[in-house]
Amino acid sequence: MMETLASLTLYFLQGLSGKDALKLLNHYGSAEKVLADAGNEFPQLRDRCFSGGALSLARQKAEKELALCEKRGIKVLPYLSEDYPQLLREENIADAPPVLFYSGKCALQRRRMLSIVGTRQMTDYGKDFIERFMADLARLRPDLLIVSGLAYGVDICAHRAALKNGLETLAVLAHGLDRVYPSLHRHTANEMVEHGGLLTEYPMGSTPERIHFVARNRIVAGMSAGTLVVESAAHGGGLITADLAFGYAREVMAVPGRVGDAYSEGCLRLVQQQKASLVTSAEDVLNVLGWKPEEPAKVSQPTLFPVYTAAQEKLLELLSSAETMSLDELVRATDMSIAQISDDLFTLEDMGVVRRVPGNRYRSVSL
Repeated sequence: MMETLASLTLYFLQGLSGKDALKLLNHYGSAEKVLADAGNEFPQLRDRCFSGGALSLARQKAEKELALCEKRGIKVLPYLSEDYPQLLREENIADAPPVLFYSGKCALQRRRMLSIVGTRQMTDYGKDFIERFMADLARLRPDLLIVSGLAYGVDICAHRAALKNGLETLAVLAHGLDRVYPSLHRHTANEMVEHGGLLTEYPMGSTPERIHFVARNRIVAGMSAGTLVVESAAHGGGLITADLAFGYAREVMAVPGRVGDAYSEGCLRLVQQQKASLVTSAEDVLNVLGWKPEEPAKVSQPTLFPVYTAAQEKLLELLSSAETMSLDELVRATDMSIAQISDDLFTLEDMGVVRRVPGNRYRSVSL
């Protein structure tokens, strides 16, 4: 709790940019240590941000924000916490948010996340593709988390198709979690809190500003292993997200459309510029990402004489004694961290002895 409060204090420190906050966090190793030293090892930042009553004012704002989050059941995810999305902490994302605010039940440490973006003026072609694609994806890889932005068009279609097919889905928002924008998507957002989540870098009371929508694209691109552009005009937010993902060394994929169609132009250009792989199916996407399809009728057989770590043996023992278990239940039953359990479950899945099922739950394949 103290590290969370310290991280929020840094977040509210006037004049301290997100990039500078990350510089301090990576140097000191914790927000508490940054505040204890008042940034003395960085004189320019110290003089600009830590002088006078700035630190005290930031602390007051942090305490107020933390109280509001606790009241509403919102989790504060500091940059250095185990709950923070792992891919966002990679070295090539220098502008990752120092703090995230999260409402939901899905684990954000998983490796298999797919962002789906595109135009707000989606055509019937794009809608039909998303619905068929999501049904196939849920059959082939039910452990995926679908990430988008809750906007009109491709975003909301992807969220709803994911929910319809039992896939968890996460929306990255451009405002505080005390509101939903657009309000017409409130019902879907409420459903996502139970079967995915809502994520933002903005505190309570933050309104949906144009600059926020542009900024949130880096989170959509950075937290996922791949970004799929379904439909896009020559310019638009989907292309911004795709360019960011390309710059972060993520896989970018685009669905082709008919030459000359306005909302196919952006996708075709990405492919032409060799920034995106051309994909036409769920199988194509899994192939680009290197994620093996996992057909229910084709469960991979366990290794004849597998070698497990002590932690993996403990997880297998727990899963063998129950029909299914959630990540939270496994954490409570062990002394392991969420990050360690996520990594071990990922390995056990690849070994063919554990399967992830809808609802972010796991079971032994022997059941």
